[in-house]
Amino acid sequence: MHTTATPTGPVLSAWRDYDEAACTLPGMSLGLLDPDGPPEEQAGRLWDLGVRRVRFAQEIDLTAVDEPGAAANAVQRLCLIRDLTARAVLVQWQLRLPAEPDDGWRDLSHLQPPRTLTGPADPAAALARWRDEHYLCKCLWRQGPGFVQIRDRRWGDLRRFTADEPDYREAIGRLAYGAPLSAVPESIAADFLAERLIARTGPLLWWLPYRVNRWIQEAMAI
Repeated sequence: MHTTATPTGPVLSAWRDYDEAACTLPGMSLGLLDPDGPPEEQAGRLWDLGVRRVRFAQEIDLTAVDEPGAAANAVQRLCLIRDLTARAVLVQWQLRLPAEPDDGWRDLSHLQPPRTLTGPADPAAALARWRDEHYLCKCLWRQGPGFVQIRDRRWGDLRRFTADEPDYREAIGRLAYGAPLSAVPESIAADFLAERLIARTGPLLWWLPYRVNRWIQEAMAI
């Protein structure tokens, strides 16, 4: 973890506490950070550093992800937000979505709600609903002995999926931090897209559910 960041990196400000007032006290600010290392390790490294609240410096613009580099940057940031949400870190970020589909924000509604939202026909109403309906463990996956289970409440009801085929488990691993469509069997990608368990960001697909790190209640109740 270092404090020298490039303009395209996931630059963020970090604090040791959730409470905004507490973050103004001496020693609570960790300054400006640029997470480095493998993406799958970044959230854990931030947590171990003492980070409990972060603010991303740049808006995530999903209307400008046609270029592979732009898509990779956007996916890296979204995956970091996903993994920080799984650890119950308070994330402040800004999001710009394409106008269609108008309910596209729901695919991301298991993530910490953004500070600002642009794209939906009524962005204020969409953001208010996202904030009102958000809670930890809204869309998660867990690994069992020989199977993977996904539990999704983004649409209000509980949608549960269990996959015991090795190809599905391998596909989740490949898509965890973004990969092209060619990285997984087309039929599996089609299944995940139909259930809105993966998102398409430019030329990349990435896995939406998070693997929860902090349970809000007994695991059996989730």
